[in-house]
Amino acid sequence: MSYRIFYWLTVLIPTIIIGGFEFVRHDFLLPYMSMETGNVYITLLTLLLSYLFATWMFRTIKRMNARIVEEQARRAVYEERERLARELHDGIAQSLFFLNVKLKQGHLDEARVAVSAIDNHVRQAIFNLRALPEEGSFDQRLEKWLSQWSALSGVDVASQIRIKENFFSAAEEVQLFGIIQEAFANIRKHAQARHSWISLTTEDPRNWVLSIEDDGIGITHTSVDTKKYGLSMMRERARQLQAAVDIRKRKEGGTIISLTSHSGGSTR
Repeated sequence: MSYRIFYWLTVLIPTIIIGGFEFVRHDFLLPYMSMETGNVYITLLTLLLSYLFATWMFRTIKRMNARIVEEQARRAVYEERERLARELHDGIAQSLFFLNVKLKQGHLDEARVAVSAIDNHVRQAIFNLRALPEEGSFDQRLEKWLSQWSALSGVDVASQIRIKENFFSAAEEVQLFGIIQEAFANIRKHAQARHSWISLTTEDPRNWVLSIEDDGIGITHTSVDTKKYGLSMMRERARQLQAAVDIRKRKEGGTIISLTSHSGGSTR
């Protein structure tokens, strides 16, 4: 049902029922009903009508909004799948080209490196596509993914995740997980780190903060300012979440990625 129909129903239904009652009361019921009694009846009728109509209308709006949120989440998932497919295709295509060149040149050791790179790309893509199953809360699913990522990469992960229940919508969870996935993929591919840390807190009803750190070689200012390491995609996701992004080197060595949002989650 469209919003235009809601608009006209809101205008016409109370008018017709209350106006019709007043017409009948003045033309046919005045000999049998006093003005005071009629005023009481019209007040009760208005209250009952308002309650029934508002209950029906808001339930309908709630169902419509739920469908919209579900569609947004589904679209975000499809976009994430397409991103992973492009990333997998590009990574394997480059590795296959490199493998072909080295085989023609007879450089078998370098060819083995290319085969290993293809294997890593495929494993990572399969792992990403299996991420975030439907069961469990967002923090539980995220903890499970981090544990699996640590086992796959060999990099230790220390997590501190405190998320209020239903703070993020389904679409926001997909975007947020995409950022986390991209950051940890960069740690595995480029950081040469042994340890990593993630903190995600939603203590304030309006704010949330995400921080991801590693003790690797650290990111350069040139890399931050370019489209390397999927940072442009990470920034785009952060923009959709209305979050500010800060990427810098750790004083102790490594990289810090911080996201801060003051717009709140789905509970706002």
